[in-house]
Amino acid sequence: MPRLMIIGATGSLGSAVAREAVSAGHEVSLLVRAPSKLPPGIASQASIHQGDLTRLAAAELTDLIRGHDVLINCAGLVTEGQAFVELFDRVVSSAETLSDAERPVSWFLAGAALLDLDERGRRGIQLPKVKTTYWPHGANLERLRRSNLDWRLLCPGPMVDQPRVGLERLRVSCDRLPVPLPRFARLLPAPLLLPLFAARIPEMIVPYADAASAMLANLSPRGPMTGHRVGIALPPGMRGNKGQWAARPRNAA
Repeated sequence: MPRLMIIGATGSLGSAVAREAVSAGHEVSLLVRAPSKLPPGIASQASIHQGDLTRLAAAELTDLIRGHDVLINCAGLVTEGQAFVELFDRVVSSAETLSDAERPVSWFLAGAALLDLDERGRRGIQLPKVKTTYWPHGANLERLRRSNLDWRLLCPGPMVDQPRVGLERLRVSCDRLPVPLPRFARLLPAPLLLPLFAARIPEMIVPYADAASAMLANLSPRGPMTGHRVGIALPPGMRGNKGQWAARPRNAA
């Protein structure tokens, strides 16, 4: 089983990833600021490293990543803007410091606004209003594209605390929105494309458990998701409701 390092395991998605990883029998290490916030079932089955990612020396972070087959970074909030970009870069740079043989498969988190909306390559982060908050995802993607890591970037919509739907039922895409827009959308200017994109968001409201499964099901080195943005959506005809499901969006848009 791959050895996993999970950063940000006290957050909603990070704890879902950690819970599923230990249940599957993975050897799991966690980097967290406050170990007391970890659920008991996770804390007792993982190696815990306490530290503040924003203050940890780069060499220390590299040493923590070393020896793991997989790195899953769930830390940071897109609403923190430039601070989120710098945090993201810090994790990427630390993993890059390792030798080629030591570099882990690396999963990172973005949001659905980073996916291509049409064959013209337009993205949600280029649309009015969306780009104001979610522009860091674009900066983080460009950072990954300059990297030689075996990276994958999960791009869900808003995530919610709900029972899993089941990965086998979800729609999964690489680089493109998993819920296609009408063909005429490619002819529309950005202001008119925005409501079409917004109307698709409920189809991409997924449980944290399913987002975690999407990452943990794809841990093989140089796999089909390497170097891609990965979108996930509910089964056709199913829509989520943020208010009803008590959604707590983090990085997703």
